[in-house]
Amino acid sequence: MIPIRDNVPRETRPYAVLSIIAVNVIVFLAVYSMTPEARTRIYYLFGVVPARFFEPDWAAWAGFPDTLGWPFLTYMFLHGGWLHVILNMWMLWIFGDNIEDVTGHGWFVLFYVLCGLAAVATHMAFERSSPMPVIGASGAIAGIMGAYIVLYPQGKVLTLIPVFFFPFIFRIPASLFLGFWFVMQIISGVYSTAHGAQNVAWWAHVGGFLTGIILIRWFRRPGRCRYCYNPDTKDYDPEESGPPAG
Repeated sequence: MIPIRDNVPRETRPYAVLSIIAVNVIVFLAVYSMTPEARTRIYYLFGVVPARFFEPDWAAWAGFPDTLGWPFLTYMFLHGGWLHVILNMWMLWIFGDNIEDVTGHGWFVLFYVLCGLAAVATHMAFERSSPMPVIGASGAIAGIMGAYIVLYPQGKVLTLIPVFFFPFIFRIPASLFLGFWFVMQIISGVYSTAHGAQNVAWWAHVGGFLTGIILIRWFRRPGRCRYCYNPDTKDYDPEESGPPAG
């Protein structure tokens, strides 16, 4: 399923989301312009390699330098290819602006970083001895998606679903879209752990999503949640709230 846009209006310009996207794109272009060997070194040095932190003897043998923990932050701004960075930034653009509306610009950045930290910590809990670097913003973005399902469960996501070679477009409730996405991450994580496949950090997605669900309760600012769903009054109706935004 590929989201095209959501229908929850935003009230402020998403400066934090735009800044994060810009930094990711600039870093990606800079790293992608390097030789394959140099890119690999960047991924290993500034991505998170679980074995580097859990197996110090192996890390010393492999030649990893001592760090102050910077990889736990820098890994969020590295991507392995065009499709990787485009999909992540597109998901951030669709769901992030509405969360920034609720948190404010500066708090959104902190929320994003905390979700990314929790995401990689969850991955490391399941893949302690993995020598493969974790890179990408998807764990932090999963936190944004977790916050979205709490605040806007009755929002609608215009979604492209390819069936064989035919594209179908449906307007899907955000709770269904994000709920299905989350379940798929768990299933993929279980399968990956059972079969030793480490191509995607599925557990990072799970950890980030759950962290977003929990943290948004403390990051939402009073009076900034105009279009959020109210479970008591059930008065949220995004179809009547304004033009589509994303």
